[in-house]
Amino acid sequence: MTECGGLERRRLLGALGAGVTVGTAGCLGGLSGADDGSGEDDEKAQVYEPTHEGVDEGPIEFTADQNCAVCNMTPTDWPGRQSQLVHENGLAAVFDSPGCLFAYKVSSTPDSPTAGAWTTDYETGDLIDATAAHFVLITDEQAAEDPMGIDPRPYAAREDAMAFLEEWEAENLTEDDVIVGLEPVDMEIAAIYRGARLPDE
Repeated sequence: MTECGGLERRRLLGALGAGVTVGTAGCLGGLSGADDGSGEDDEKAQVYEPTHEGVDEGPIEFTADQNCAVCNMTPTDWPGRQSQLVHENGLAAVFDSPGCLFAYKVSSTPDSPTAGAWTTDYETGDLIDATAAHFVLITDEQAAEDPMGIDPRPYAAREDAMAFLEEWEAENLTEDDVIVGLEPVDMEIAAIYRGARLPDE
């Protein structure tokens, strides 16, 4: 497992990106569902709660009636980015993207360890074990052209993550910009992707 190099640079880039991006999609700006009819979104970044209970084990099936625990978007609308997490106490949450999975991981309510987590492999589109995945920590929003701001790139195989790094020309990323699994993800890393949706430290 490698330490994340250049986090200060990526944190600055993430903060700049969050400052200039307008909330045109569910993962950007304030939390969805907070509009009181005045056209203003008053709800602030928060600690997130699970969206499912009584889950014996995962992964669970994504369905059209589910909403992302972080941004309230529908994960089935984003089949190439879906993620989910199950706690040992049977509580679980689904997400429309790995960036939202990161935000939930560092800012969720259950006092229960993670029993399992899954995300979608950026190369194959398959649901993979997020606790063993290799996430590439990209930060260039304009080069990424992601539909919901920016997301890390998850891969099941480290060699696929490294191949992505070799082809990614927007930033000077190195092997230190790949992390393994969710364990190293902290508030600083999550803020690169969903800074506007995280509580102030």
